[in-house]
Amino acid sequence: MSETPPNTLQYRFDGPEDAPVLILGPSLGTTWHMWDRQIPELTKQWRVFRFDLPGHGGAPAHPAASVADLATRLLATLEGLGVHRFGYAGCALGGAVGIELALRHPERLASLALIAASPRFGTADEFRQRGVIVRTNGLDPIARSAPERWFTGGFAAAQPAITEWAVQMVRTTDPGCYIAACEALASFDVRAGLGSVGVPTLVLVGSEDQVTGPAEARTLVAGIPDARLAVVPGASHLVPVEQPAAVTDLLVRHFSTAWQPLPENATGHVVLPAAAPAAPVAVAPQPAPVAAIAPAAAPPQTQGVPDTYDAGIKVRREVLGDAHVDRILEQTDAFSEDFQELVTRYAWGEVWDRPGLDRRTRSCVTITALVAGGHLDELAVHTRAALRNGLTPDEIKEVLLQAAVYCGVPAASRAFRVAQQVVREETTPPE
Repeated sequence: MSETPPNTLQYRFDGPEDAPVLILGPSLGTTWHMWDRQIPELTKQWRVFRFDLPGHGGAPAHPAASVADLATRLLATLEGLGVHRFGYAGCALGGAVGIELALRHPERLASLALIAASPRFGTADEFRQRGVIVRTNGLDPIARSAPERWFTGGFAAAQPAITEWAVQMVRTTDPGCYIAACEALASFDVRAGLGSVGVPTLVLVGSEDQVTGPAEARTLVAGIPDARLAVVPGASHLVPVEQPAAVTDLLVRHFSTAWQPLPENATGHVVLPAAAPAAPVAVAPQPAPVAAIAPAAAPPQTQGVPDTYDAGIKVRREVLGDAHVDRILEQTDAFSEDFQELVTRYAWGEVWDRPGLDRRTRSCVTITALVAGGHLDELAVHTRAALRNGLTPDEIKEVLLQAAVYCGVPAASRAFRVAQQVVREETTPPE
């Protein structure tokens, strides 16, 4: 395995060196081997470039802070190889990278395919909650539940080798990089920008996908001006693995017919790390047709609020969670709206957004102050926030022990009861 600098990605090439480059981007928790079944056919026409996410498949554990960071690292890798324009197909998080490329670097893309993708993946709360579970319990609970998120029940039962392969892929991922990827997805929201995607786009989704299903796919098709929809029957989230033949056929047809001419075609050197196991052979289904959907207008832009309100509401949501902030805002009326604006603007837009302390430290300070003041309702809210800001349950325990010395044992005793319940709720893996 060659050395992979922090600003680039681990990669491999397959196919003729003089063919146009087609990039395949992986889903969170997977490796480039999720595309193994597509390679024999795709390499007949394209020089296929696959990459691993940081900390996945034996790649160096250099966490990426955002989807934009992943896109930047991918472009830096391609620059070093002399690859200037390319087709791109990405699954889930890999699809988010594709959207980012189309919005910020459209001159690099010849064609685009988005698989099991969405302009916004669930809610920020869901992904930050997943990060809390991994930080507390490791990746094993996420790994064990991966097959039910990725595959239909019938497929998982009929293909135990693939199911076990999926579990092991997640288990061997670096936890810190996985958590960082969850944070990247939590902050990813390009709904307002879809109308700016100017690349011929195929949106492909499994009919049984419960993670980013047909509804999310139709949102992409409605927002992207030159997009077509393909729904693959009998497939869930990891559709390239579950229905390889259908996906391969759709990709070949799309990139064969919707490939903008390349002014030049350069490729790089091959690097072939062998850290992750190859995917077992899946059952090949019948291909599904591509159904054309008429484009629709992009979602309306939201009105901005001056001063520090915009920054404040963003930080408030990131720290406390969308569900909590939405509940507060729904309860706001003419009597309380000025107070909520004050809190958002000054507490969150100015103090919490200052660069002098990181959010972990601010959570420690806030918990201590709330214990001292006996504000147990707010303590529950900020214990959840502390977990999502990166504190572990053991670190929160240490903060409360420190508070017991300086704020008093009775106050700390009440605080421990509140925090214990919150930690139990937030860190228990889903059944």
